[in-house]
Amino acid sequence: MKKILLVLSLAVFGCSLPVTLGTPTPIPTLTPAGTPSPIQTPLATPEPGTEQNPLILALAPSTHPTDETIAAGELIAAFLESRTGYRVVSVASSSEQSLVEAFAKGNAHIGALSPFAYLLARENDSVTALLASVRDGGAFYGAQIIANREKEFTSYYDEARSENTTDAATALNQFEEKKACWSDEDSPSGYVVPFGLLNQAGVQIRSGAFLAGQPSVVRAVYADDICDFGATYIDARDSPALEADYGDVMDRVIVIWRIPNIIPYENISMANSLPIEMRRMIQRAFIDLMLTSEGEAAMQAVYGMDELQVVEDAAYADFASYVKSSRLDLLSLIK
Repeated sequence: MKKILLVLSLAVFGCSLPVTLGTPTPIPTLTPAGTPSPIQTPLATPEPGTEQNPLILALAPSTHPTDETIAAGELIAAFLESRTGYRVVSVASSSEQSLVEAFAKGNAHIGALSPFAYLLARENDSVTALLASVRDGGAFYGAQIIANREKEFTSYYDEARSENTTDAATALNQFEEKKACWSDEDSPSGYVVPFGLLNQAGVQIRSGAFLAGQPSVVRAVYADDICDFGATYIDARDSPALEADYGDVMDRVIVIWRIPNIIPYENISMANSLPIEMRRMIQRAFIDLMLTSEGEAAMQAVYGMDELQVVEDAAYADFASYVKSSRLDLLSLIK
């Protein structure tokens, strides 16, 4: 059956409004006592996943989805439908903000959310994480606080054992009233999470500099002319962009402290309004989808995902804690 691309803001499924026609004012008559007045039975909402009330699969937000993306979304919807028996239609949303709103209003049931969009949707308890995107063998990654060796800051990270040697408050207290280099204002590893970590540790720093990219943060720390320390993902010092001109970067730029792998990539979430058993069936169908070459290609085309793993909401607790401690507005961190 041919799928129809719908726009979230305009999609209305199975909705009907009762219409009352105007009638002349009746002539009063005597009504026997105890005669009941007629009561209209309200229309029942069709079960989710039916032809009258299909499950809505949201494509990755885009104001102008390509024909390839639309076709891939239809393939995913058709596969989920064939494996679960639920009616599924694919839709397009213009932005992540509108997608989060659609989940809250019941106008989206399945979709991919960025880490910050997922936290925003969790604030009103509208979604549950089903599957996490996997990159480089993991669904989560870490961050690090770096400094120039010549600054004489003390490193509390043991490179040989790959572990911190003290708690965050002790390690980061030396940056009190110091200036940081950040990558981007919406970067989880290059700003938001490290900034939240500093706040949790009670360290007050000066206003930082945003340098548009994590290799730029490493360069600034290396040059020692913009800021006192910086924050990057693990390990931005190995970036190919630095290899040619910064051969001694691993020695000159040292790690002061590392945040473990608590920062997520995108995930596939599903509306909490749907029954748990339905969510489990959709989760299983996505896993089966990724076992096919066509399904894997479709997921890459629509969501940029090559591999998925089962995940639970509890896995995001540490990330959520750091983001909350950053005291940044979640709406400002998503597009």
